[in-house]
Amino acid sequence: MNKTELVAAMAKETNLSKKDVEDVLKSFVDVVSKELKNGGKIQLVGFGTFEVSERAAREGRNPQTGETMKIEASKSPKFKAGKALKDMVNGK
Repeated sequence: MNKTELVAAMAKETNLSKKDVEDVLKSFVDVVSKELKNGGKIQLVGFGTFEVSERAAREGRNPQTGETMKIEASKSPKFKAGKALKDMVNGK
C-alpha cells in the first residue's frame, strides 16, 4: 500500500475528506520525525513504539577491495511493534 492508497483507505474508514486525511498524515509524520530527531520516542500503546537506535563506530571492510575502513557512529529510527499489533498480524 502506498501513501495515496493509505489516504484513500483512511478517508473511507473515517468519513473525512482525502485532503483532511492527507493533512493529518503529514502532521503525524512531521511530529514523529521531529520527536525522533530530538532524541525522544513515541509510544502508541497496542500499536508500537517509534524510537532512535544508536550504532557505535566500528571497523568494516570494503567488499570490493577487502581493505578495512572506519564506519562512523550513527543514529537510526526504529519501530517496535506492540503486542496487540503482533497478535492481529498473527491472527490471534
